[in-house]
Amino acid sequence: ILFQIFDAFKSRLHDSNSKVNQVALETMHKMIPLLKDNLSPVINMLIPAMVDNNLNSKNPGIYTAATNVIQALCQHLDNYLLLQPFCTKAQFLNGKAKQDMTEKLA
Repeated sequence: ILFQIFDAFKSRLHDSNSKVNQVALETMHKMIPLLKDNLSPVINMLIPAMVDNNLNSKNPGIYTAATNVIQALCQHLDNYLLLQPFCTKAQFLNGKAKQDMTEKLA
């Protein structure tokens, strides 16, 4: 059931409507401390949805919400769960997003 919920939710994380996108990121930020390592089955699906367009967003609200989500992941999930998806994102992103992900990896 976790897959079904987050499969539907992930499309909101990169919605074309910036307000929907930002609220989804802010909601994700609130959910991470509650779910913690229980997110492990869906983390490889969620990280690209949270990072791809949001960390390079020119909208300051979306960028801030995305960086808050990444910070919450680092605080509340086992770093082992984040290593592979963060490495993959750092390798293939560009601009500010690449810099942000590389800093988190370091």
